[in-house]
Amino acid sequence: MKFLPYNIKKLPDALLFFSGGAILYPIIELIWRGRTHWSMSVAGGLCASIINLANMKLKNHSLALRCCLGGVIITCVEFVTGCIVNLGLGWKVWDYSGSKFNILGQVCPLFTILWALLSLPVIMLSNTVNRLRSNA
Repeated sequence: MKFLPYNIKKLPDALLFFSGGAILYPIIELIWRGRTHWSMSVAGGLCASIINLANMKLKNHSLALRCCLGGVIITCVEFVTGCIVNLGLGWKVWDYSGSKFNILGQVCPLFTILWALLSLPVIMLSNTVNRLRSNA
């Protein structure tokens, strides 16, 4: 199965992280902002999936580094999503233009610290899933 770009045995893990992020990200946004949009499910799924992959690659690095990287990953996914849904499609899902240091109104880098903390549960779940996989 070398022709597959992703190890088929890891597919259930990928689905776990994508679906978990797709469900929890909008819930967090509902709690924080009082509203959400379906595109946040896609962004949340991507964030959790990418953080899991990064955590697997950097498992021997410090938790702080992996959390910081998680914050950067979430910020980047939000930026790309914002450029597509807000700037490209004009859906006006969110607007950070009133926030200090915002980038095109799509992200506020100051939130990257919050996203780093938000990535911690994903990293902990990733560690648990990967430990269970290696013991099976």
